[in-house]
Amino acid sequence: MRVVIAGVASGVGKTTIATGVIGALRRRGLRVQPFKAGPDYIDPSYHSRMAGVPSRNLDTWMLEPPALRELYQRATANADIAVIEGVMGLYDGRSGLDEAGSTAQLAKLLDAPVLLVIDVAGMARSAAAIALGYRGFDPALRLAGVILNNVGSDTHRDWAAEAITAATGLPVVGAMPRRPDLELPERHLGLIPTAEEPVRAEFFDQLAAQAAAAIDLDVLLDLARQSAPLAAPRPALFPAAALAPRVRIGVAMDEAFSFYYQDNLDLLAAWGAEPAPFSPLRDRQLPAGVGGLYIGGGFPEVYAAGLAGNRAMRAAVAAAAKAGMPILAECGGLMYLTESIAGGDGARHAMVGLLPCRSAMQRRRVILGYATVRARRRNFLLAEGETARGHEFHWSELEGAIAPAHAAYDVLEHDGRREGFAGDNVLASYVHLHFGAHPALAPRFVAACAEWRRNHGVTQRLSGDPGM
Repeated sequence: MRVVIAGVASGVGKTTIATGVIGALRRRGLRVQPFKAGPDYIDPSYHSRMAGVPSRNLDTWMLEPPALRELYQRATANADIAVIEGVMGLYDGRSGLDEAGSTAQLAKLLDAPVLLVIDVAGMARSAAAIALGYRGFDPALRLAGVILNNVGSDTHRDWAAEAITAATGLPVVGAMPRRPDLELPERHLGLIPTAEEPVRAEFFDQLAAQAAAAIDLDVLLDLARQSAPLAAPRPALFPAAALAPRVRIGVAMDEAFSFYYQDNLDLLAAWGAEPAPFSPLRDRQLPAGVGGLYIGGGFPEVYAAGLAGNRAMRAAVAAAAKAGMPILAECGGLMYLTESIAGGDGARHAMVGLLPCRSAMQRRRVILGYATVRARRRNFLLAEGETARGHEFHWSELEGAIAPAHAAYDVLEHDGRREGFAGDNVLASYVHLHFGAHPALAPRFVAACAEWRRNHGVTQRLSGDPGM
């Protein structure tokens, strides 16, 4: 069974409703596998907390259909139902000209029914016009019902629901009341990740209870059952059988760094890596015996003072790089490897200093969008000239140009804009890559880390001068 919870736009309450539905279904004893359409890292953290299993990303632009189906079916093998939260508005994607990257495209690829969330604050019958337009826009899409959000009263609910059903024939599956106490906390990149600001268990309990009371789960489950079985995919991303662990890879995991695709971590493990979490904020040294580092995105600008204050960890990362250890850094990880970070208040904090530049937060978003990157030189993920698809979303920019000879990529969507840094063993970029976008990314990274570990012995300990 599977169902997509989409929205007419961003900010209509998709994450709150999807998370509530996940909790309500779990209360019925169902095993729920959550997903998020598109490249979002933050919304899945709420799904995961409610579901008790990691939420995963399904992106129809970064992932080819066979790869997407492989990831979906692998994740749902032991689940009773998949709940898939959409991205932006139902039909929004990479551009305004086609459906690539949209929730609608994903729903059609998975033959999944769609429940459309409409925020009806300030309207009643007008909601029917919105639903009618969404139903008619793409006849190939299985728009199966509507969920109302921000309902002010029973009368308000009835007027909107009656109008929608009369105009479209669609059932109104639920109506969530206006509940400011169940709104999720936000910041400049969207919601605040649960790793950074843990949400009280009572909140999730109340949200699940509200969803169970306000949404007709029997109707939702009947719709979810109507999806046809998917054909078994031919494995392309994962090995036929998971390989025995052959190297540990340190993965930065704390409040400052939490942006990882779960499938990236799973692919690394399947190809022989043992992910070893560490905290750049609190740990004084890297995990023992690691052969590589993966420093993902997050909010290092918010925790810049704490990162700067952990001189021992900054020195350990610098020492690892100097020793030739492969280091992959994305977005926030890139910022951590620069000389310093300037937060929104302008205060500057020292960072690792591997890259000859500084990062600084801006007053507005710098870049948001998909990116096709072409490697300018060989690195441990890509051969020279090879391409991969990724995503950028950041409010910071680099001060001090990286020399063209050391730039990692050309971004093809931006007339070959140079992006990131590629050294012999350091690859750092604002672009987040999904390892499912290119079947060689995960095995190549694991192989590079394993080779370095073999050449440097299992007992070597890397550390730096704590006074750095």
